[in-house]
Amino acid sequence: EARPVESGGDSVQVGGSLTLSCSASESTYRSCMGWFRQAPGKSREGVAAIDGEEVDRTRYADSVKGRFTITLDHAKKTLYLQMNSLTPEDTALYYCAKKRGICWLPSLSGSDYDSWGLGTQVTVSS
Repeated sequence: EARPVESGGDSVQVGGSLTLSCSASESTYRSCMGWFRQAPGKSREGVAAIDGEEVDRTRYADSVKGRFTITLDHAKKTLYLQMNSLTPEDTALYYCAKKRGICWLPSLSGSDYDSWGLGTQVTVSS
């Protein structure tokens, strides 16, 4: 399977909103999909994850709960991350990841994923 492709990264002001997209090359039904981010000098962080077969099953990092929303459009094979109330701490390179197969639990651990995109940059400035 070809790697997922992210898009939508941009520079925004504090308090602004942004929606990231991730296009998968194959079906998103039997899969886990997730968003991760890595800021300069920091380790990669799991941001949000979703179960492809039960899209109401989601998981969020505490740092983004209530501000970010992950959704999945099976028809378009596209994963989204709606980000609201952005702060400078959200500045990072955001990656999309996919795990093929049954998603027993949406995971925020990068080691649980098979394929990764190259990332899209989000910069939040005051």
